[in-house]
Amino acid sequence: MRIYPAIDLYEKQVVRLYKGDYSQMTVYGNDPTSVALSFKQAGAEFLHCVDLEGAKDGTTPNLDIVADIVKQSGLKTEIGGGIRSIEVIEKYLNAGIDRVILGTAAVTNPDFLKESLRLFDKHIAVGVDIKDNYVAIKGWTEKSALTCDEFFAQLEALGVSTVICTDISKDGAMKGTNIDLYKHLSSTYKIDLVASGGVSSIEDVKHLNAMNIHGAILGKALYTGAVDLKDAIAVTKEETV
Repeated sequence: MRIYPAIDLYEKQVVRLYKGDYSQMTVYGNDPTSVALSFKQAGAEFLHCVDLEGAKDGTTPNLDIVADIVKQSGLKTEIGGGIRSIEVIEKYLNAGIDRVILGTAAVTNPDFLKESLRLFDKHIAVGVDIKDNYVAIKGWTEKSALTCDEFFAQLEALGVSTVICTDISKDGAMKGTNIDLYKHLSSTYKIDLVASGGVSSIEDVKHLNAMNIHGAILGKALYTGAVDLKDAIAVTKEETV
């Protein structure tokens, strides 16, 4: 299993939100590149980034920062946050980003998703955010009409290779992740699944690793010290029974 330490960007700072609420934002640093380098020093190979400003308005205000992170750290980096056009995808990929995550646009504009997959294939992942078993959109502010399973079935049929799935109720709450949800999804769909939201202890990491899912994103738990990144990576190197 891959461990993806997370850097959420807002006004060029490293921040975390509580359950996606911009009014409940904590700033953890003003030098994102140094944070990424500290992750690499701890043994990370991958990085998950979210542009929280881009998520609001579809622009790329933190593109230069993410490009610098990739250049300085060499981490295989994925990014999400308001990506709604082929042009923006190309900007990120040309800057050295390994994978671009489509969220709301993948739900509301299926043709855009299909065209993105046609052009960029495995460089495209889809972020599926779950609220009360429905797919949430627009920065988690609205629920779509699609259930989690309906959307996963659609994505599998389209040939989406990787899905980052977040249980919104768990995100930033430090109360554990939704093991049952990820167990169901990983056993039902032939998609590389990345668990996100509420991974808040080394036990969570062990449970997810035992499922042999593709990856897990660690956010707030790293910044509060609840999980040591070296320890989390070590878990993924152990043999699973």
